[in-house]
Amino acid sequence: MIKISKSKIAFFETSSEEKEYFQKALQEYHVTFFVQKIDKVHLSEQNDFEIISPFVGSRVDKDVIAHFPKLKLIVARSTGVDHIDAKECEKRGIKIANVPVYGDNTVAEHTFALILNLSRKIFKAFDQIKETGSFSLKGMQGIDLKNKTLGVIGTGNIGRCVIRIAKGFQMKVLAFDVCPNKTLAKELNFQYTETMEELLARSDIVTLHIPLLPQTHHLINKDNIYKIKKGALLINTSRGGIIETEALLKALKDNHLAGTGLDVLEGEEAIKEELEIFTSDKYEVYDLVEGYDTKEADLKVLIQNRILVNMENVVITPHNAFNSKEALRRIWDTTIENIKSFTKEKSHC
Repeated sequence: MIKISKSKIAFFETSSEEKEYFQKALQEYHVTFFVQKIDKVHLSEQNDFEIISPFVGSRVDKDVIAHFPKLKLIVARSTGVDHIDAKECEKRGIKIANVPVYGDNTVAEHTFALILNLSRKIFKAFDQIKETGSFSLKGMQGIDLKNKTLGVIGTGNIGRCVIRIAKGFQMKVLAFDVCPNKTLAKELNFQYTETMEELLARSDIVTLHIPLLPQTHHLINKDNIYKIKKGALLINTSRGGIIETEALLKALKDNHLAGTGLDVLEGEEAIKEELEIFTSDKYEVYDLVEGYDTKEADLKVLIQNRILVNMENVVITPHNAFNSKEALRRIWDTTIENIKSFTKEKSHC
């Protein structure tokens, strides 16, 4: 194994529990931990790290990468790596590692938590009792999932877990994928549609399970959102940018969609930083104001997200679908394996 110098590895956005876990597993390394995220505004004073490990709140762009002249590996503690500038890494010969599988069932279960919240008006009922003490059933009528059609866009690891759960509710399942798995369709007894538009038109609930790529950005948009069956629910536990926020807001206001469940928002980092300015006890307020770059934040989307948050038929969770005890342990273990595999590989070069 290569010799590891002091401050060789840096972890960002780490909790005390993560720190303890990584310290125990990486005793042969010299590791530095940061509570805060890393982006071009929040740069660490130390910059001699050869390996950094960001979480999803960080933005490892060209400026951040340039800050670490010795950087050789970025270990993302997530499946998605859209918060890392892959082109710049390739240009500089920096490798990127991720956690390809950790929360298939975890995210799928959260997907159904959102669906059930909307279909049975759970949050509305809870809020009514807590805020007013009323046990009135007025406006609380829900719908059964049995015999409803679930449209699953993306049948990778998470999508297929969603399908398995849907079958437990005795739902009919349609799916769309650019690479349909006919063996899987036969095994789980669901049907692929020829086009995404067909799925949108036939589904009572549409749920998204695809990565955010240039070709999937605003996959659901003003041109196709009204092709979704009127009165359907739309669920997103993937990435916020897959749905065009303006189109979603209009479809909800027009009562074309009965509701939406979102674990992710387009431009969610901007709204998180705005809220942190007023609520955070983690950072100093002046740090947050300095870090909030209004030139980059899409203020229009920020305002639209604020409207979504306050709508009665919208359930939003804070990018929390991955966040189970078991899934986090899988993330940590894979991160450790990625670091050890990389350093072992280099020791043989």
